[in-house]
Amino acid sequence: MTESIYAIGTVGTPWGEAEKALWLSQQSIKRSYLQQVASQLDAIPAGFQLVCYGQLDYRSLGVSEYPLYAVKSKVWDPAKPSVLVTGGVHGYETSGVQGALAFIQQQAVGYSEHFNLLILPCLSPWGYETINRWNPKALDPNRSFISNSPVAESALAMAYVHSVSNHWLAHIDLHETTDSDNSEFRPAKAARDGTVNTNWNIPDGFYLVADTQQPAPDFQQAVIEAVAKVTHIAEPDEQGCLIGEPVVQPGVILYDTKAAGLCAGMTDAVFVTTTEVYPDSPRSTPENCIQAQQAAIAGALDFLQRS
Repeated sequence: MTESIYAIGTVGTPWGEAEKALWLSQQSIKRSYLQQVASQLDAIPAGFQLVCYGQLDYRSLGVSEYPLYAVKSKVWDPAKPSVLVTGGVHGYETSGVQGALAFIQQQAVGYSEHFNLLILPCLSPWGYETINRWNPKALDPNRSFISNSPVAESALAMAYVHSVSNHWLAHIDLHETTDSDNSEFRPAKAARDGTVNTNWNIPDGFYLVADTQQPAPDFQQAVIEAVAKVTHIAEPDEQGCLIGEPVVQPGVILYDTKAAGLCAGMTDAVFVTTTEVYPDSPRSTPENCIQAQQAAIAGALDFLQRS
């Protein structure tokens, strides 16, 4: 592991508004949310409806407005179990967004007979366009799923999800672990917070983050087995860890999702998992990463259907 010093700010001093503004001024649009995400929702499968659940407005920061979309079972049947799928909490994690879209287009209908499905494919559109972990205010949506959240991406998603239902059987949150975590985002976080960064070992392969409070090992195993048919599963490092956390079963680590303010902790779902794909592996391709996300969702739903 190595320490990295970020270009903005003074070591040991948290950022003020000037540093945050400088950071924002260095971000640029690299791809289109409307073209690559929103337009893919123009034609959704029969039995589903497209919902615009909110609008992000960062015009005061010189940033565009963004509509936020969800795809929802048209008939919400109280007799069916309800499953939430979220992607793009960190906008730069591409396969989470594109995997959710591919699932909607290719697989959602097949599961709609058994489940109420709610899918939020991209919670952080500006992050998607700028290939960024944070929002324009230099805040991480995936540490902000808390009461009175200061992060609009998190607050709007929570409010909408809770308006749909307070009874969720499962929540699958789609993420990636990338080399840029070490080259950009962890050093930036340390600089913003006035701490010293120590990079972690990036796992080569797919893994899951289960919830410490309800780990559901059989559920996690089913997801891992489904994904293993598509891509390789990350092996623990020499300390028996992935990203510094002990491996509790093959390809699985634990976080306390609610305590950490993670997206996966926003409901009281019985079965919760966060996927982590490694797109920078020489053994992976963009399409393979999307397929891994789809396999994770399908593997989770197949397990729930059998249970």
